[in-house]
Amino acid sequence: MWAQRPTPQSPRIPVAMERGLIETYARFTGAPLKVHKIANPWRSPSGTLPALRTTHGEVISVPHKIITHLRKEKYNADYDLSARQGADTLAFMSLLEEKLLPVLIHTFWIDTKNYVEVTRKWYAEAMPFPLNFFLPGRMQRQYTERLQLLCGEHRPENEEELEKELYQEAGECLTLLSQRLGSQKFFFGDAPASLDAFVFSHLALLLQAKLPSGKLQAHLRGLHNLCAYCAHILSLYFPWDGAEVPPPHQTPGGPETEEEPYRRRNQILSVLAGLAAMVGYALLSGIVSIQRATPARTPGSRALGMAEEDEEE
Repeated sequence: MWAQRPTPQSPRIPVAMERGLIETYARFTGAPLKVHKIANPWRSPSGTLPALRTTHGEVISVPHKIITHLRKEKYNADYDLSARQGADTLAFMSLLEEKLLPVLIHTFWIDTKNYVEVTRKWYAEAMPFPLNFFLPGRMQRQYTERLQLLCGEHRPENEEELEKELYQEAGECLTLLSQRLGSQKFFFGDAPASLDAFVFSHLALLLQAKLPSGKLQAHLRGLHNLCAYCAHILSLYFPWDGAEVPPPHQTPGGPETEEEPYRRRNQILSVLAGLAAMVGYALLSGIVSIQRATPARTPGSRALGMAEEDEEE
């Protein structure tokens, strides 16, 4: 599976909820998922992240389709659930999509302080130049459109009223989750299910991020059983390992790693591509124009030309 490479400043959980959902589900079920962490989303097989390439060569990039594929491969976290528990799973997933997801999008992508100081910084540090200049803004526009679709046509026209309504409903959703979880380790007992992967992927990022504007985060931290629930999953299925720790800094006199020449080459190529893109944009938009200048003739040269014409006559 191809996924966004995390930055040293980001939490140890995945930055994107989609990747968090898939990776958590895979760890719950023991699916042998090999993760390729890349900085450029266009280098994935589908051009988007996350993306899964199956053993048959098929590329899947939609999160719920990836989970469906894992279930077909006998990695099913809901195998032991009853029919009623399966119905509860669908009901709570719909509740999270309707009540909690819009506020998470607003918190990380619409709230100006959080977007500038946290979200944009995460992605800008993880992406190479020149993608880090325009891809975060493009993603913000996409999430803004998604939020408008989630809110529907009946949302209040006043932005302050809309924000207040969204955060109130999200707080009630978190409280309901806390009451449903109670003192259990997981939502359906001692073993995790797909609902646990879904809930954890939504809550862990909100709980771990250092947000300058964190109204919903403060409410979540007041629900102690949900906090302990996320901490338990983090310690059990996402232990801190060397793969997430940044490599030690090389001394100036130390040997150069094998990746260093390729890194320098990629940096040079990225700079050249960025310059070419800027020059092309300037030419196409008319900011810069190229005019062919006609060389000025001296009087002597013009007289010489007239003399040659007279000789021909």
